[in-house]
Amino acid sequence: MTEHPDLAGLQRRLTEFAAARNWQPYHTPKNLASALSVEAAELVEIFQWLTPDESAAVMSDPSSAHRVTDEVADVLAYLLQFCEALGIDPLAALAAKIERNEGRFPVPGSGKHPEA
Repeated sequence: MTEHPDLAGLQRRLTEFAAARNWQPYHTPKNLASALSVEAAELVEIFQWLTPDESAAVMSDPSSAHRVTDEVADVLAYLLQFCEALGIDPLAALAAKIERNEGRFPVPGSGKHPEA
């Protein structure tokens, strides 16, 4: 069984990959945000004209599954590089956002009221 790589290790590999190619001058927050947007759009493009049922089954076709997987990897790579450039811990940011959303959007009937 293959062990999943850790987030810090992946960020380190991405940083080393870029450094070995002298790409750091191009890895500004603006450029990385732009690249992230482009890669996310490429992911959307795969699903653009699919019906809801077709989109739900996209991973059952090896050809489309490969495309989706590659675009997900591209989106994640640019997001991790963006976070690295700005000193953002993506897991801490996500945990904080989930916590805020749990307060803003309580479970219906829970008696909790959204924070002002």
